[in-house]
Amino acid sequence: MTTTWRHLPAPAREIAQAATEAVGAAQARDAAAYEPAVERLAADRAGLVLGGAVRLLLEESHPDGLDGDDVRQVLERCVRSTAEWRPDVDPHVLLVLLASALGVYDPGDDDAPPEPAAIARHAPLLIADLLAATGRPLADYLTAAFAEVARTELHD
Repeated sequence: MTTTWRHLPAPAREIAQAATEAVGAAQARDAAAYEPAVERLAADRAGLVLGGAVRLLLEESHPDGLDGDDVRQVLERCVRSTAEWRPDVDPHVLLVLLASALGVYDPGDDDAPPEPAAIARHAPLLIADLLAATGRPLADYLTAAFAEVARTELHD
C-alpha cells in the first residue's frame, strides 16, 4: 500500500488496498484474484472513491471534454477487452459508472439501477481500461479521489 494512505482511517485504507488489488487483477486478467478484491470493494463509500477515480481518469484522457462518441468509444473498448476474460460484464453498469462520474446519471430515471455490488464489480474494470490510456499509476488517482471525498465531507 502507498505510504501516502497511512494517514487515512482504516475503512479508507481498506478501500485503497482493495481497489489496488482489484485494478491490478483486472489489468492482469486474473479472475481468481479479482473476485475477493471486488467483494471487499462493496463496502460503504467505495463507490465515491471509485467514481472519483473514473472521473479524474476521464478528465485526463479527454482534456477537451467528452462527447457522446467519446463515451461510446470508452464503453465499447472496455466491454470488448473485458468480455474476453469476464463474459458477465454488463455494459449498462459500465454506462452508469461513466454517466455517474460525469454527473449526468439520475438513478430515479433508471428502471433498473445497478446495485452497489455490481458497481464494485465493474468499476475496477473501467479504471483498468482507462489507466491504460494515461500511463500513470492508480495510486495518483486514488489519492486525488480521497482528497475530493474529504473536501466534500468538510463542506457538507
